Amino acid sequence: MGPQHPSTHGVLRVVLELEGETILNARPEIGYLHTGIEKEFEVKKYQQGIPLTDRVDYLANLSNNLCYALAVERLLQLEIPPMAQWMRVLLCELTRISSHLIWLGTHALDLGAMSVYFYCFREREEIMKIFEMFSGQRMMTSYIRIGGLALEPPRGWQRVIGNVIGPLEKGIEEYHNLLSSNPIFVDRTKGVGGLPVELLLDLGVTGPMARAAGIQVDARKDEPYSSYEKFDFEVPTRTGNDVYARYEVRMEEMRQSLRIVKQALDGMPAGPWQADAPHVLLPDREKMKTQMESLIYHFKIVTEGFQVPEGAVYQIVESPRGELGYYVVSDGTAKPHRVFMRTPSFGNLQALGALLEGVPIADSISIMGSMDFVLGDVDR
Repeated sequence: MGPQHPSTHGVLRVVLELEGETILNARPEIGYLHTGIEKEFEVKKYQQGIPLTDRVDYLANLSNNLCYALAVERLLQLEIPPMAQWMRVLLCELTRISSHLIWLGTHALDLGAMSVYFYCFREREEIMKIFEMFSGQRMMTSYIRIGGLALEPPRGWQRVIGNVIGPLEKGIEEYHNLLSSNPIFVDRTKGVGGLPVELLLDLGVTGPMARAAGIQVDARKDEPYSSYEKFDFEVPTRTGNDVYARYEVRMEEMRQSLRIVKQALDGMPAGPWQADAPHVLLPDREKMKTQMESLIYHFKIVTEGFQVPEGAVYQIVESPRGELGYYVVSDGTAKPHRVFMRTPSFGNLQALGALLEGVPIADSISIMGSMDFVLGDVDR
């Protein structure tokens, strides 16, 4: 199957050994999308690495922006203002909803439910408009930067986000009712694609796939970052450990993300949207035109970058696909010595061979769709 197959959700090749229509052995082959992003970091200044993070998991670019920024900020020992932290949370939760909507639409399409695909993209479009309003870009926003945000949040953002919450809540319930009462969808997902919990853990499976097997692990709760400890939300789990349980977990995650978005909307702190670090952040353009000190800082940051103290940091966040980690090593210069990413799609994909063994070939489509991997997140 693949590497150009509509059900592989990217350029993945799966070599299948069959007996009739039963899969005896499955081997995922990767590398068709290899970008070399991790190596590319080594020749970029720290601030130039942000656009690279956008392109790792392109359906959750803000989660990658945040993980990289948090790692570098720990090395710099930067204190991020509350307003910037809360805004990061709000945008990352909108990213989670947007990513899950793409997953739900394409997964339903794989199983023959075409209407849900169009409905999900209709709702996702409104979230894309919000990202464009904040950053000028729909997908590769580069909006979360080292030290805070790229730009001051636009006027009227509260009203725009507030107007989206209602239709999203209504849409999520509509999709859930539509699919949960569809006998074809239920038959093709219930009792399909399970693995023993111990094996899932051994293979490095995280995120909704792990939580659908009853493993309550979520970096937002276990190792809170960016003020997540100040938000009230649940970590959805199921014990079905099958394709249907993964569907239910992601549906509930969208509801919980909306719960977080509402809290961020109601309690957003006032104050600056960037840290007070003139040696790291570009100065205000008006100050640059009138103050010599600001002009010097601007010139030095653009031409030389900023130096980061020697050290190594491993930072995790909870991306829509699971535990995302950035390992950043600094040698004291303006460019990273090494950046390594522990991406959730790569860890989850390791389970594909075991998941497909002994199942009918038709079920492989349902199982792969339930994994929600992104090949940029695998090959990076």
